[in-house]
Amino acid sequence: MSDYAVTNPATGELGKTYPTIGDAELADAIATADRAHSEWSRAATIEERAALVRRVGELHTERRDALAEIIGREMGKPIEQALGEVDFCAAIYEYYADNAATLLADEPISLSDGDGSAFVRRSSVGVILGIMPWNFPYYQVARFAGPNLVVGNTILLKHASQCPESAAAIQAIYDDAGFPGGAYTNIYATNDQIAGVIADPRVHGVSVTGSERAGAAVAEIAGRNLKKVVLELGGSDPFVLLSTDDLDGVVESAVAARLDNAGQSCNAAKRFVVAADLYESFVRKLTDALTAVEPGDPFSPDAEMGPLSSATAADRLEDQLRRAVAGGATLVGGTRDGNFVSPGVLTGVTPGNSAHLEEFFGPIAIVYRVDSEDEAVAVANDTPYGLGSYVFTTDPDQALRVADRIEAGMVFVNVVGADAAELPFGGVKRSGFGRELGRYATEEFVNRKMIRVGG
Repeated sequence: MSDYAVTNPATGELGKTYPTIGDAELADAIATADRAHSEWSRAATIEERAALVRRVGELHTERRDALAEIIGREMGKPIEQALGEVDFCAAIYEYYADNAATLLADEPISLSDGDGSAFVRRSSVGVILGIMPWNFPYYQVARFAGPNLVVGNTILLKHASQCPESAAAIQAIYDDAGFPGGAYTNIYATNDQIAGVIADPRVHGVSVTGSERAGAAVAEIAGRNLKKVVLELGGSDPFVLLSTDDLDGVVESAVAARLDNAGQSCNAAKRFVVAADLYESFVRKLTDALTAVEPGDPFSPDAEMGPLSSATAADRLEDQLRRAVAGGATLVGGTRDGNFVSPGVLTGVTPGNSAHLEEFFGPIAIVYRVDSEDEAVAVANDTPYGLGSYVFTTDPDQALRVADRIEAGMVFVNVVGADAAELPFGGVKRSGFGRELGRYATEEFVNRKMIRVGG
């Protein structure tokens, strides 16, 4: 029996299953990846590696319809959002192909004393393991593999067990793009097998996107084996509204920030922190807008939202809502039908309520009322997470002042949905550490070798 299987969350239909990798086959995969680094990676120029990465992006574009359909079946992503994810992947690969030479250029050092010169040269470190989640099956891989492959690292990729078909499709793209065997290898591995992969001395680092529990478990094993880790974990991002001359526009942004991917995004806006003079109107308009959205067939071009990714995800969200209401919160919407959960709004959440510190991975907005800028910052920061955040205000000085005070890895001012390949992605506190995307992604698993030349 395989742990890797496609179960359509909209219908419950079990699709294709994929066999878990055998121990001997896994050992071969590690050896092949190590050999690819020693032979192909060290011999290939930056330009040659960039050309292959560029072709990966082009193949995403050429196969976008088929790729989008796959993740509609696997995790219920509406088709238009799935197409958007594929397009974003193509842009990420293109960014690293276009900028590889600049990102990896030698960095001169001004000497304080002595003759000669010095510089830092960036080079690969070896095999890197990626452990990826189900919510963005292509995007998560692109932002990890793209920069590491232009650096020259080789990749072992363990995808989520419910996304084996998209994992196979990505492997086919890398093979068809011309990457040699071992440069990028998908492995349908168990958690026990992954512990062994992390411990293997030929594996030089691990990047994890997932839950706190998964991140902590991987980091513990990596720490015992002196391996560097990048962790992109949960988030309960605040959406701080302090002033506006277009409340309808802000509500539209709030809905978009909350409902993308049925709210199953680590950097979605989840807690809405609203100035007292705007609170009543905002809650009314947000509730009307959210509850007007009906989950539907992800393959319908008109679907704004599909099901949650699985029965497990729906069970978890239902339990969170039950406990939140039992703790004194008021819920409008948030009803469940199978794996479909309607959007909803929670108000009256107090610090003692379980909902106050939990991440809601679904289409539920928690709204807080605050009486001052200081209180808004305090509520925004009253979370164990620190991934992203949003600040809406008509005062540009206030915007930067609040942005400076928010404890998060990312702040978006008066805009949502503005992620881009060149913008670094990552968080602080229990949201993890390290950065993906932008130039910082090429700095995570790289040897910054100092070379000093005498005069």
